[in-house]
Amino acid sequence: MFRSDVRQYLSVYLVMDLSGHEEKSALDIARAALDGGVTMIQLREKKAPLSRVIEEGRALRELCREYGVPFLVNDRVDVALALDADGVHVGQDDLPGSEARKLLGEDKIIGISAGTMAEAERAMAEGADYLGVGAVYSTLTKGDAGEPIGTGLISEIKQRWPHTGMVGIGGIDASNAAPVVQAGADGVAVVSAIVRQSDPCSATWQLKQVICPGQS
Repeated sequence: MFRSDVRQYLSVYLVMDLSGHEEKSALDIARAALDGGVTMIQLREKKAPLSRVIEEGRALRELCREYGVPFLVNDRVDVALALDADGVHVGQDDLPGSEARKLLGEDKIIGISAGTMAEAERAMAEGADYLGVGAVYSTLTKGDAGEPIGTGLISEIKQRWPHTGMVGIGGIDASNAAPVVQAGADGVAVVSAIVRQSDPCSATWQLKQVICPGQS
């Protein structure tokens, strides 16, 4: 139900695993972030046993439904199906977006990563509903993110496909998010800027004020 207007849900996009932070569980962090104004959540869990991913993923999915926010799964289309997620986000080396669409159906969101214009062209040909472009800045969160590319590619993609949803990702927080949106992104996808903060709700709110000034 979110696919047709996915761009409105991209402003503050939280990518998280199940590890939690300090005394807070992943569910605690997600709820605090939703209270702060997060507009989409993606579960990107690479290490936990699948049984745990399914159990805690269901809790995250239900929480997102409570708040009316899309819940996506990274890479794993099978997990997205098991959780009845609202979509998936896949990388260039994952299942092609066109194949994910066949498995998930027409109403689910398909996001695809792009770090070059050639990758963006491939993603668009595969039917991406939005692009995750980066790494914009240097990041330690994702070991295979590559060298930072800045905001130039975001501007190029915006000019080429002005109506396609797009988020910048990689090393983004409230201090450097503004240029990403100014370049043409609909929002930013973040990990540490929310997950690793002592007050995820406040961190989310501060980020949202940069992305959507004046909104609560």
